[in-house]
Amino acid sequence: MSFLFKNLSLLDPSWKEARGGYEVLVEGDTIKEVSSKPIRSRQAQAIDCGKRTLMPGLIDCHVHTHHSEVYINRMEAVPLTLMMARSAGRLKRMLDRGFTTVRDAGGADWGTKTAVESGLIPGPRMFISCRSIGPTGGHNDRNRRTDFAGPPCLCCNGMVFIRAIADGPDEVRKAAREQMRQGADQVKLMVSGGVASPYDPLESLQFTEEEITAAVEEARAFGRYVLTHAYTPEAITRAVKCGVRTIEHGNLVDAPTARLMARHGVYMIPNLVTYDAMKRRAKELGMPDVMLEKNDEVLKYGYRELELCRKAGVKMAYGSDLLGALEDEQTGEFKIRGEVMPAIDVIRSATLIGAEVVRQEGKLGTIQPGAYADLLVVDGNPLEDLGLFQDGGPNLSVIMKAGQFHKNVL
Repeated sequence: MSFLFKNLSLLDPSWKEARGGYEVLVEGDTIKEVSSKPIRSRQAQAIDCGKRTLMPGLIDCHVHTHHSEVYINRMEAVPLTLMMARSAGRLKRMLDRGFTTVRDAGGADWGTKTAVESGLIPGPRMFISCRSIGPTGGHNDRNRRTDFAGPPCLCCNGMVFIRAIADGPDEVRKAAREQMRQGADQVKLMVSGGVASPYDPLESLQFTEEEITAAVEEARAFGRYVLTHAYTPEAITRAVKCGVRTIEHGNLVDAPTARLMARHGVYMIPNLVTYDAMKRRAKELGMPDVMLEKNDEVLKYGYRELELCRKAGVKMAYGSDLLGALEDEQTGEFKIRGEVMPAIDVIRSATLIGAEVVRQEGKLGTIQPGAYADLLVVDGNPLEDLGLFQDGGPNLSVIMKAGQFHKNVL
């Protein structure tokens, strides 16, 4: 099928403003032509955008499609079949919000990705990490203190499906190889303490340099890369020096560490909306006080993180990291970042920079010939109002992924 989008205001994120007078031709799953002059096509179906804004589909670089519980330990009671059914709904709702691409930062497997790619369930393009890897006693270790230390059964519940425990360079190397064998597009490591884990302090350092380096070596050998959960300057510095490519969260970063990231070309993926949402709603959804206290600690530094990274020249991609019922706040990150960043920079984080993170420059996050036809038609100008990206996509008249309409009310 061919479609010709006309009468629109074109917002390509490489520009600083939206521009009128353009037309965009889509053939199959690809953008064929972008022109400031009328495009002639006998086969294309014309789509009159009514002067609305045409822009690329959004990219969320930190989601957890399988984490259907805010208090993750409750996943112990979720069988894999129910986990997948819940995931199908979460994926569709992400696409409803205009996210045509997501990077799953731990949990989703090749089966889920294949289900989306083959059209069995609607959802965004997926770049998966499979099971995240962490050390015994770290952010990834959900065993209770009364549990006997041993390898978890992998066939019982959703909890063990989304995590892997490895200690020592050899075990980390093997775990990384296993995730890539299972189809991982990137390898996820836990290198510091976390909020949603009961026993590890935020400032704890998890994985030695030798362990991190083992994963980085294996990922590079396989044509992949390593992303790391890290909050503190010490954990971020260790990860960057070992060759990781992206830092997730990073709330406690300081100026020297931000400059180190910039020198090494390491991306930051802040997730400020998740801490804000957990502050307001997580207690009623079962999160214990010990985790909420850690959440309060990292929440204090969110805006400072954005300012330090911007000043240092660190590229920041869009990420939400919302668990369970909090997923409905996925687009809230736009509003939070928009309070301290220009709207165009926020939009670039969810388009151009996101495309770089998933290594799809020129194919995603842009409107140019040869790019995938992942497009949104927005009722208004997002540069003037980031609130147009509201949950459920009420201001999105068109959501197109790979040249096919997921939504079209024009």
